Amino acid sequence: MTSFKVKVKWGKETYPDVELDTSEVPEVFRAQVFALTGVPTTRQKLLLKGATLKPDTWDGAKLKNGALIVVMGSRDEDALQEPEKKATFVEDMSEDQSNVAMDMPVGIKNLGNTCYLNAVVQCLKTVPELHKAITEFRPTIATGNTGSSNVMLLNTIKACYQTMDQGITPIPLLMVELFRATFPRFAEQGEGGYMQQDASECWTELLRMLQDSLSPQDPKATKALFRSSLVEQYMSGELESVWTCTEEGGESPAKTFSTFHQLSCHISTDVKYLHTGLEARLTESISKHSAALSRDALFKKKSLLTRLPAYLTVDMVRFFYKEKEAVNAKILKDVKFPMMLDVFELCSSKLQNHLVPYRLHYKDMEERALETERCRKVGKMVPENERPKTKVIPYHFENDVGSCNSGFYQLQAVLTHQGRTSSSGHYVSWVRFKGQFWLKCDDDEVSPVTEDEIMRLSGGGDWHCAYVLLYGPRPLTLLEDINIEPYDEPKDEATPEKQSSPEKPSSPEKQSSPE
Repeated sequence: MTSFKVKVKWGKETYPDVELDTSEVPEVFRAQVFALTGVPTTRQKLLLKGATLKPDTWDGAKLKNGALIVVMGSRDEDALQEPEKKATFVEDMSEDQSNVAMDMPVGIKNLGNTCYLNAVVQCLKTVPELHKAITEFRPTIATGNTGSSNVMLLNTIKACYQTMDQGITPIPLLMVELFRATFPRFAEQGEGGYMQQDASECWTELLRMLQDSLSPQDPKATKALFRSSLVEQYMSGELESVWTCTEEGGESPAKTFSTFHQLSCHISTDVKYLHTGLEARLTESISKHSAALSRDALFKKKSLLTRLPAYLTVDMVRFFYKEKEAVNAKILKDVKFPMMLDVFELCSSKLQNHLVPYRLHYKDMEERALETERCRKVGKMVPENERPKTKVIPYHFENDVGSCNSGFYQLQAVLTHQGRTSSSGHYVSWVRFKGQFWLKCDDDEVSPVTEDEIMRLSGGGDWHCAYVLLYGPRPLTLLEDINIEPYDEPKDEATPEKQSSPEKPSSPEKQSSPE
């Protein structure tokens, strides 16, 4: 027997029926203890009948169902603070210390073909709401899932982010191990050890896990379809699709609605720009069963966006399956993507009406910025106390927290691939830093790069090639005395809010077409 139900006691808290599987390494159980108690694995001392359990083996542990394991150790916030130290000069600091001093983010150690996971974790960290929710995450007994694999994995990502926030480069042994245990298909091994994996698929799986684990913010102020989790709120949108049979005698056009967690840019010979690829993906010809004709017929599917998420993920569909070689071969074609993305033309007319009042003010903001720059160049800067006061406008609609109210986005992270197949090569993340700078996060090596270097990630050769793009909301500032009047929807246009369950994150091209 390798699996037991044990009791875990930490201080005054007791957790019954915690599963302990001796066929797994002790680190897995210690991660579960961390999920329950918040005591980091490095601080844990586990006692069974007065004897200390070894950290690397179950040998000698007299386990049985109902056994009591006592946890000794403190949480991060309970740890004693170190005494105040003397000032340290930058030249005397270690690399980790200088990262903190210079406020330069750190990378993540590669543990052998784990660059795909490192790149995804770095990109998702750029979403402030997601980063905050993860670092503040605390499982509760009331939820009944304190020992689930999702919670255990989420706690290791939390520990990874907290380590990085302290300016220390994490060595994510436990995170990688639990990720492979939770998603076994990423644990595939070859002759040289663990194999390279597809970063886009990793992105999808992590978002699905976060969707199941993170609670929404202010759900009552969010559209009903998107208030089930924080991922739904901030990273999910909605599509309205009209299906028209192209053959005579077919049924009348039908309308369907669906949620999405990313938009796909299919790369064909005609696609040279991101916007063209997105438009092409939203207009498709699909063969499916026609009830009116009692046979398969060709349908035209035209989709428009009816809800924009605050953070828009775009999947550059660069890989296709090559049967002869049995590999996912790469499309190297150069597809230009913008720093500032405008998706207004991809939206329904109803949503466009709601976006216009906010969009009108971006030109004024740009003109103020240009005037400030002109004054700076000629040395006639207006003193701070004489400048007109401004205010930052929320990027979401008042009644839909986590949405985008303008249709304007700015690029904030790029996940790239260098190589010829998705299961080989190397993945890197490139992230926006402090609004105007860019960093290249190549595992544990982080270095500043220019905006021009980011634009050269569009493909066309064997250099790093954009695979996943993450766009965030473009900030809007107004003069303090200016207010935006939201679009007042006519009563005859208003429709009841749909109460359908959102789908889990998945690549749009992998979803089945509605019948």
